[in-house]
Amino acid sequence: MTFISFDLETTGFIAGLDRIVEIGAIRYVNGVAEGVFSTLVDPQIEIPEAASRVNGISNDMVQGKPTIEKLLPAFAEFCQNDIMVAHNANFDFQFLTSEIVRFESPAPKGVVLDTCNMARKILPGLANYKLGTLVQHLEIPSTAFHRAEEDANYCGQLFIKLIEKMSGGLVLPPIENLVAISGKTPLLFPQITPKPKQLGLFDLV
Repeated sequence: MTFISFDLETTGFIAGLDRIVEIGAIRYVNGVAEGVFSTLVDPQIEIPEAASRVNGISNDMVQGKPTIEKLLPAFAEFCQNDIMVAHNANFDFQFLTSEIVRFESPAPKGVVLDTCNMARKILPGLANYKLGTLVQHLEIPSTAFHRAEEDANYCGQLFIKLIEKMSGGLVLPPIENLVAISGKTPLLFPQITPKPKQLGLFDLV
């Protein structure tokens, strides 16, 4: 069983207007973390104080870090065709999709599943389905929240617990079953073919 769990930290809540400031992704193979993609991102805008209070990421911390345009190809290469999972996945999906389209960048090819929706169906009756609540309910070891790599780890551990409850072990059910329990329609990143570069006058001489 192989999948990628991922999480983003951002400057706000509006994809296309706000920007990504951190990406964390972990590849799990048979329940064990075997690869990590984790980096701060220069959003090229000021990080609002309200966002910094939540994720602890300041303007000084992202100064000189790679921009999202430079990171997207490497992120796509890390994820490849693997199933991807995120908590409240539509949020992260919209932010990444906005940047993929903006820069006509390579994108992960695997379907994106939402552990929040999955948990609502597999673990009914909880007070809420925040990541912290689910981590505590399932007794997943934890420290801090709201940093991308840490939250990606909690999301990955949550997904493993949910799969175990569904299948009785580390065996992924058919993808159509996972999509059905995760949401109404599958989330798939756009696969964009970059436009050919137009030659300028000085390229012809």
